[in-house]
Amino acid sequence: MKIDEVSSWRDLDDAVARASEPRGTGHAHSAMVFRGLARASYTHVSSLSRLRGDYAALERHLVRNFRKYAHCRRPGSTVWDWLALGQHHGLPTRLLDWTFSPLVALHFATASWPEDDAVLLGVDCHAAHRLLPEPMRAELDREGALLFTTEMLAAVAGDLPSFDRLSEEPFLVFFEPPSLDERVVNQSSVLSAMSRPTHQVQEWLGEHPGLWRAWSIPAPVKAEVRERLDQAGVTERVLLPGLDGLAAWLRRYYTPGSTEDGTQGGAFMSGTSTDRQREGWMGA
Repeated sequence: MKIDEVSSWRDLDDAVARASEPRGTGHAHSAMVFRGLARASYTHVSSLSRLRGDYAALERHLVRNFRKYAHCRRPGSTVWDWLALGQHHGLPTRLLDWTFSPLVALHFATASWPEDDAVLLGVDCHAAHRLLPEPMRAELDREGALLFTTEMLAAVAGDLPSFDRLSEEPFLVFFEPPSLDERVVNQSSVLSAMSRPTHQVQEWLGEHPGLWRAWSIPAPVKAEVRERLDQAGVTERVLLPGLDGLAAWLRRYYTPGSTEDGTQGGAFMSGTSTDRQREGWMGA
């Protein structure tokens, strides 16, 4: 993946603004969605794939049993609602987390590992959706929407096998999760799904280099970005409302310059634990 290195907060802000300009999408606002990586060595692979082995065969078992035992938290009537709920709470899924807000993505890119370079990734979801199979493009056109809802996805593919059969070529779809709680709302959450559980987003992006931009944020710039975000109130207290977010913010605030542990992961998580936040909020 080609990544441009930025030299300052201003440099990054200008670069993101240029990349986010609406370009003939028919929508008034940017069509970019973002992910932040706290370490440049982290990757855009699903939590399902991290199970290793024949992880694709485990997907239906994970979803079936999650629905069975989480029945009291029924999020909606579609499999996409259940996938979103599972992703939100750390279930291994094929989904990845994104956000409409570059500032939210930058929070999760800069809240840990201050001595390591970070990465911000932006993808043009309108351009990505032009490559969808015809039934999915038709559903978007019918609604005049930029992204799918879970109901719109279910109208085209009521389950994962039918979703995977829509095309022989892998495709990437972006959808908005139901508003499960304040975290989803405050983080302007977006989810993505690959049409094959074994095909990773970073592979697909490598095959479509014109649809995305990525910026490397060196450690000194990372510290500057973190300071700007804190001044703007883009912190754990807002993005992770509740005692978990408050505790995470206080720990970071009172240990300046420390390097926290982290696990291999990606952008941002809407879940509750600090470990998942470090991995990256969006399904890393």
